[in-house]
Amino acid sequence: MRSLVFDIIKRWIQRKFPTVKWLKTRQLAGWLRDRTQPQPLLLDARTEAEYQVSHLPQAQRIDPHHPNLEDIAVDKDVPVVVYCSIGYRSARIAQQLELSGFTNVYNLEGSIFQWVNEGNPVFQGDRPTVRVHPYNANWGRLLKAKYRSEG
Repeated sequence: MRSLVFDIIKRWIQRKFPTVKWLKTRQLAGWLRDRTQPQPLLLDARTEAEYQVSHLPQAQRIDPHHPNLEDIAVDKDVPVVVYCSIGYRSARIAQQLELSGFTNVYNLEGSIFQWVNEGNPVFQGDRPTVRVHPYNANWGRLLKAKYRSEG
């Protein structure tokens, strides 16, 4: 059931943000393992409370509601991967980055929920963890129970 709901949500987000490029979680995992390639800037488009529970390795948080794109201190051609809980907030930020002249921007398909559900690593600060903020009770059901924090 979780996979069907994810598919429906992903299709809806893709229709809402048709210009945004998507990156599959397995592609990002491979990219992060391959240190011979330039590494992407990972932007976490969730609230501070969500980010404090966990985030992808080396990710920087960007405010999902009032992003300050001028704070992104990288060349506009550097690869940028944006994620949130399921992909909506990050798609909106990815679209804003594209409109601001960033040329290599991706939205992580399924975002942190899919990432962790597949067993990929998340961190609390510099320490590995297995918990992810559920965003709210309804969306949190998209996380496998063993990964869902108390909020």
